[in-house]
Amino acid sequence: MNKLFIVPSLSLLAFVFLAGCSTRGTGTYRHYDKTPPKEYVDDSRVYRSHLDKKKYSHPTMRPYVVRGIRYHPTVVSVGDRFKGNASWYGPDFHGKLTSNGERYNMWSMTAAHKTLPMNTIVKVTNKRNGKSTVVRINDRGPFVSTRIIDLSKAAASKIDMIGTGTAPVIIEILGFEGKRAHSIPNKNQLAKSPKSVSLDNFALQIASFTKIEGAIKTQEKYNNIDGYKSVIKDVETDKGRFFKVWLEGFKSEQEARDYKANSRFKHAFIVKKD
Repeated sequence: MNKLFIVPSLSLLAFVFLAGCSTRGTGTYRHYDKTPPKEYVDDSRVYRSHLDKKKYSHPTMRPYVVRGIRYHPTVVSVGDRFKGNASWYGPDFHGKLTSNGERYNMWSMTAAHKTLPMNTIVKVTNKRNGKSTVVRINDRGPFVSTRIIDLSKAAASKIDMIGTGTAPVIIEILGFEGKRAHSIPNKNQLAKSPKSVSLDNFALQIASFTKIEGAIKTQEKYNNIDGYKSVIKDVETDKGRFFKVWLEGFKSEQEARDYKANSRFKHAFIVKKD
């Protein structure tokens, strides 16, 4: 029988990743034209955001800190709806890096959100006029408490909110695209995409001992590291009894992988909990 030893979490530490909107990169592409293409249409399959593969870091569910506030990407499902105020960003950020390594293109149908997983596809409806558009999340922000989404100029134009700057909106989750998606999928593709993002199913095994004393020492040393709690898993196997130390609190496998790659636990194992 497995036994679980848990020490309550005492604090949360910052785990910083490339944040967006208020802290976007400064590099720009000179060939990015700040005037709309002559053949411009509302179609991100035509006007794709440029992806800088060298800087692409898959920050789908990685926690981050901006202005002293810790943000945890949200677990959402298709059909979830949210209300709040939308804003938009344009020429000042055109061609600069977004949070997932893409170059922002204000003529693409994209948006920034503080906590939705990257490449979430959402429908945004302007409550003032009933007009709606579909965008893909590829950036973080807006870091203003009264706003929930920052639309590209193209998306803001689609729902007639350029002049007002902000507008009350309803956001509806339509689906989730792959990590390296550049465009908005069609309805058939969305129907085949995952219907939700998994919650707390993964842990990071950072050590394994045959004696409980070593496990307790390790568990106490790393409990609360970067906001994750450490536990001891007592396991009986054909090779004997082992006391395994896990870090828990990851909201997805991707978050666990991100943390492993950017922490001291590069040789740890990702495990799926029962």
